[in-house]
Amino acid sequence: MLVRASLHRDFKISTIDDRLYSAFIEHMGRAIYSGIYEPGHPEADSNGFRLDVLDLVRALKIPAIRYPGGNFVSAYRWEDGVGPKEQRPVRLDLAWRSKETNQVGINEFAQWAEMADIDMMLAVNLGSRGLEDARNFAEYVLHPSGTYWSELRRSHDVNKPYDVKMWCLGNEMDGPWQVGQKNAREYGHLANETSKALKAINGNIEAIVCGSSNDEMPTYPDWEREVLEECYENVDYISLHKYFGNSSNDTLNYFGKIEETGRYIQAIGGVIDFVKAKKRAKNDIYICFDEWNVWYHQREEDSRRWKTWDWPEAPDLLEEDYNFEDALFVAGLLNEFIRRSDRVRIACIAQLVNVIAPIRAEKGGVAWCQTIYYPYQFASLYGRGVALNVSVDGPTYDCSVADDVNYLDVAAVHDEKNEKVTLFLVNRHLEETAELDLSLHGFDTAQVVEHKVMEGFGLRDTNGPDKPSAVAPFDGVGVGVEGCQVKGKLSPLSYHVVRLDVGRGVIS
Repeated sequence: MLVRASLHRDFKISTIDDRLYSAFIEHMGRAIYSGIYEPGHPEADSNGFRLDVLDLVRALKIPAIRYPGGNFVSAYRWEDGVGPKEQRPVRLDLAWRSKETNQVGINEFAQWAEMADIDMMLAVNLGSRGLEDARNFAEYVLHPSGTYWSELRRSHDVNKPYDVKMWCLGNEMDGPWQVGQKNAREYGHLANETSKALKAINGNIEAIVCGSSNDEMPTYPDWEREVLEECYENVDYISLHKYFGNSSNDTLNYFGKIEETGRYIQAIGGVIDFVKAKKRAKNDIYICFDEWNVWYHQREEDSRRWKTWDWPEAPDLLEEDYNFEDALFVAGLLNEFIRRSDRVRIACIAQLVNVIAPIRAEKGGVAWCQTIYYPYQFASLYGRGVALNVSVDGPTYDCSVADDVNYLDVAAVHDEKNEKVTLFLVNRHLEETAELDLSLHGFDTAQVVEHKVMEGFGLRDTNGPDKPSAVAPFDGVGVGVEGCQVKGKLSPLSYHVVRLDVGRGVIS
């Protein structure tokens, strides 16, 4: 299977926002309790944070993390999670039918985020609560001193305010499953007024308004239009959520859902442009794809379980075992985010630990990387810079969700400062090797300095506590540069990260 491709240094899509590689963690299942926080664990520090998990998180170089939800936030009282731990109330979590002990709240999470070198993206409750509580929360978090809420924070031994720029205005407010569901006009008005209040506290705030819960909602995409018509001038991003699966056991159709995601992004981009034109607005709004991941292995079973259980504390929930096929899918989806980086500025893998997550941790036991950890890590490490347009000429296939899907998926990022170009390549073909012939234009020199590959695994192969590295990347061979051509053979069902040193200077 011959695949010709080309790129030019000056044919740019966008400078990628580092926050494209962000994450999400919610008070849900074992994401927090026995995920990042487990006092008494052999690897826990004096504050109860698991250092083995923290090491795996740090290696991802995550720029920002969304907290505390998710569905959880729509009935959450943030005040329950501050002050002396022994005085904090235990509450019913209506989202996941469990008990919330509130032993981790904003101050503990901020401490963990600082240790992990991650900026916080905070969500406010616009379900059971509203503008006044959001304003109070922001004042507690952001204001230096001298007011009721800032002095309350200081009484909790946090003298300096947190530098939190990103604020989510609720979560999935169109969803009938959501506590405090609203219609588009009602929610858009509330979001507008809440954003105005938050920005009055701190003018550097970026407000993220809720788009549709997914692109299969009956109100999509009218929801986005109506919401933005209410709040366009006072918000900065609109959120997108989408989860993926292969319940039909059709690998090529599974991979085709990445093309479907591209259409989703394009459609919402069109809605943004329409509302901007209609309102004669001057500001731009971008997309925050703040929930995405593979979620289907445990979804049906867990849906039955959590609706009937008797309010447990931190139950095991949505603990997906990701396989090699899922890793190939995540690699391709990250490529799509790179190609759409002119629209998508922020994206959050959902979630980070235990719950539909790249990192798993046994209670009282070991932590390990799931298969999807690696493409996420490579994109975060090497996908920062300028996204380049890549023209691909090779075989395609049709499936139920998309037509003309490239068997070879290619994204390219130019790190101008360090004079590197990174190619992210996924050969989706089930049987054929891809013979790559990629032309480099605009660079006077290029050589391969690193090649990592994931290939040769069974599609259903997974990692686990007894086999933490069963599916992991290794050094690749057979890809090199001849003149201005990157050439090599890419095995069927394989993922490659090829890093090129492109030196200085330019050729035409």
